[in-house]
Amino acid sequence: LNMYVGWNCRCWFKPNIDTRSWSQTATLEKRKRYLLCEIVFEKPQYRQHIDVGSVNRNVRNAISQMHGDFGIGCCSLRLEVTYLNAYTGIVLIRCQKDFYRILSTTLLFITFLETKNQKFPCFFNTLHVAGTIRSCQKFLIQYNRRQLVLLLRDCKTKKERESVQTSLLQCSLKVWNEDQPYHGYEDMEGADTD
Repeated sequence: LNMYVGWNCRCWFKPNIDTRSWSQTATLEKRKRYLLCEIVFEKPQYRQHIDVGSVNRNVRNAISQMHGDFGIGCCSLRLEVTYLNAYTGIVLIRCQKDFYRILSTTLLFITFLETKNQKFPCFFNTLHVAGTIRSCQKFLIQYNRRQLVLLLRDCKTKKERESVQTSLLQCSLKVWNEDQPYHGYEDMEGADTD
């Protein structure tokens, strides 16, 4: 079978034949986007009242208010809150690749989260948009390093700096020798340039 089909024997073109199998086409349709967001509450103690279900419900309600039936129809197929850290307010939201802009524009207009008939004023700060959870994790590690460097720079006294460094040591995965002094501030500045 000749791959080139001619019209009038002067204009040759290659026909648009989709050679992908059904399974390859199905995996292409399942492409997702992950939005890594930070929920910033008016009062930090409000964070303890949020859960995955309430964030998911509030995001869906906001999409239906902002974009109507079309928006909720497009986004509801794969919309899911995959990760929530109530202590830091970090949220990872998954949606379809084609409609992540609808979700990202909706997040700008959320002014409160409602859970158990209580409204907690907040806003969503979108930190990163990626195609995989792994790339969101990498970004979050870098983001937290930068935040820790800023926290150490804001320390006014040596005692404050030492307390932040000891708290960092307690949550660190590395095992440090107690005789060896820890200079975490210099290490984190070097790691920030990677």
